[in-house]
Amino acid sequence: MAELRTKTKRTLEISLPDDFHVHLRQPPLLQAYARRTADHFGRALIMPNTAPPIVTPEEVTAYRSQILAAIDAGASPPRESARFVPLMTFKVEPSMDRIAVAALKQVGAIAGKYYPKGVTTNSEEGIAEIETAMEAFAAMEAEGLVLCVHAEEPGAEILDRERAFLPYVARIAATFPHLRIVVEHLSSAAGVEAVLLLPENVAATVTVHHLLFTLDDMLGSHLNPHLYCKPVVKGMRDRAAIQRVVLEGNRRFFFGSDSAPHPRAAKEGATGAAGVYSMPVSLSLLAEFFERHGEIERLESFVSRFGALFYGFPPNEGSLRLEQSSWEVPAELDGVVPLCAGRQLSWRVAEVS
Repeated sequence: MAELRTKTKRTLEISLPDDFHVHLRQPPLLQAYARRTADHFGRALIMPNTAPPIVTPEEVTAYRSQILAAIDAGASPPRESARFVPLMTFKVEPSMDRIAVAALKQVGAIAGKYYPKGVTTNSEEGIAEIETAMEAFAAMEAEGLVLCVHAEEPGAEILDRERAFLPYVARIAATFPHLRIVVEHLSSAAGVEAVLLLPENVAATVTVHHLLFTLDDMLGSHLNPHLYCKPVVKGMRDRAAIQRVVLEGNRRFFFGSDSAPHPRAAKEGATGAAGVYSMPVSLSLLAEFFERHGEIERLESFVSRFGALFYGFPPNEGSLRLEQSSWEVPAELDGVVPLCAGRQLSWRVAEVS
């Protein structure tokens, strides 16, 4: 990481970062979300809970093509889509065997996502009983794929769902000791403690909203539906535990935005869709966070190195420059209210090269 100070501004240059958990949706909305992701990241792990979900090799291939076409479409000057690599995943289903998993790897899928039934967007057909997915987990271990887990127990109380699911993660890790497992969007002190106690093949992604916000921010002085997500942001103790392990620079905790855009009407309507559109502000907020705690030098490892290391990738070629320059987050972007809409931020993405 290179740091430069001038009389007018401070800049940081880091290796081009990765986002190891992002939702890009589907056409026609895909174009805006995919292009904004490609503007800031060299690679992004694309979640498969579309409607219908990404399950077969043909669907993996088609979705990758849609993403790359969306990034290139209408770009002026023409965009070099080869700089951005969508890392493809599939939704784990009970019917998957070794042949099905091998076929998914053959077309470039690097991970499978385990959704418990009914815990999040488009997971109504998720896994109801963990035993039904054991053959798929064994096949993924044999093929060297990563298992990404939405770690919430649907039968538990909303604030306790992550803690209640952690024994299942421990069971999977014990049964398949060579399977790399990622606890996605870690949200609790219990989750931090569990990952630290589990073997080195278990890691976690951390979102900017779980790192910085609590239930009081969502429900305290007023209801903020644009901070509503699953798992929900939790208490100060939970936030402190997540912040502590990130600031310590533990390499098993790395960035995954879980940026999940929903149109304003869906967020502010009667049912309130779960998801935070953090993509436009994640890197700015992270730079503020690390600077505020006197650990700005740890930013690059968190967003550009630890995740790549766990997934077995080299660092991205190229770099991203952040500058200390005040800007106001727009009230709406891409038809969505972004995280921190209307707030002044002190860091911004200046250039990608």
